[in-house]
Amino acid sequence: MGGRNQTQVMEFVFLGFSGIPNRHIYLFLPFLAIYLVTVLGNLMIFTLIQLDSSLRTPMYYFLSHLSSLDICLSSVTIPKILVNFLRQRQTISYNQCMAQLFFLASFTATEAALLAVMACDRYAAICKPLHYSRLMSPKVCAILAFATWVWGFLDSALHTALITTLSFCGANQIPHIFCDAPPLLKIACSDTRINEIAIRTASNVMGGGPFLFIIFSYSFILSSVLKIRSASGKHKAFSTCTSHLIIVVLYYGNGLINYNRSSAGDSPETAALVSIMFCMVSPMLNPLIYSLRNKEVKGALKKVVGTQRKPLCFHNNASWSK
Repeated sequence: MGGRNQTQVMEFVFLGFSGIPNRHIYLFLPFLAIYLVTVLGNLMIFTLIQLDSSLRTPMYYFLSHLSSLDICLSSVTIPKILVNFLRQRQTISYNQCMAQLFFLASFTATEAALLAVMACDRYAAICKPLHYSRLMSPKVCAILAFATWVWGFLDSALHTALITTLSFCGANQIPHIFCDAPPLLKIACSDTRINEIAIRTASNVMGGGPFLFIIFSYSFILSSVLKIRSASGKHKAFSTCTSHLIIVVLYYGNGLINYNRSSAGDSPETAALVSIMFCMVSPMLNPLIYSLRNKEVKGALKKVVGTQRKPLCFHNNASWSK
C-alpha cells in the first residue's frame, strides 16, 4: 500500500522562490556566477596541487580532495536550479530527487569527515613534527581520504533508503529549492519518526563526531603553540592552521543554521537563502580562503600565470617532498 501511494508522486515542485514569480530570470545570472566561480576556483586549486611539486604534502593532498568535494557539492544542486529558473514550473522528478538527496547528503558528510582529517594532519605537523612523515605517510593519507568518502556514502545511503520508504500521497510541493531530507519529511504522509531519529543520530554522530575531533585536535595544537617561546615561532606555527579554521567555522556555522534552526514561521524564501549559504556560498569561498591566505598557493599560481620562470612539474602523490 505504501509503495503504491509513493509512486503516485512522479515529480516534486520546488516552492523556494515562489514568492517572486516571473522574476526567476533575474536570479539566473547570480546563481550562474556563483557556480562558475565555485567550479573554476576549486578546479584551479586542484590543478595547482597536481602540477606544482612544492605542494606535494599531505595538507595539500587533502585540500585537493576538499576542492573536488566542493565542485561535486555545488554541481548536485546549482545546475538543476539554473534549469528551473528558465522554466515556468520549478520541478524535479522523483528519481532525480532521490539521487540529489543521496549525493547531497554524501558530499556533506564526507566534507565533515575530511575537515576532521585535515585537523589531524595539522596536529601531527605541529605536535608531532619528528614523527610527521611516518604518521602522515602517503599510504596513511590515502586510507584516510578513502575513509572520508566511505563515511559520507554510508551516511547518505541510510538517509536515502529511509526516505524512499515514505509515502507522499499526492503531496509534491517542497518548500525548498532542492531535495533535502528535512523538507521531504514535512510533506510525507506516512510516519516519519524513524527518519527523524535517524537524522538526529546522524547529525550527532556523522557531523558532531568530526567536529568534536577537530576541537580535540586544536586543543592540543593550541597547547603546543603556547609552549613556543618566540612570538614569530608561534605565529608561523599557527598560521598554517588559519585557513582550515576559517573553513571549519564557515562549514559548521552554516550547517548549524541550516539544519538546527527553528523552521516555525520560516517562508520558503528564507529556507532557500539559508541553504544557499551552506551548499553554495561556502564551496565558493573555500578556494578563495586558501589562495588568499597561503603563500605556497600564491607562489604556485604565479608560476602558472608566468610571473616566475621556475617550471611546473607533474608529480605523483605517492611520495611527499621533504
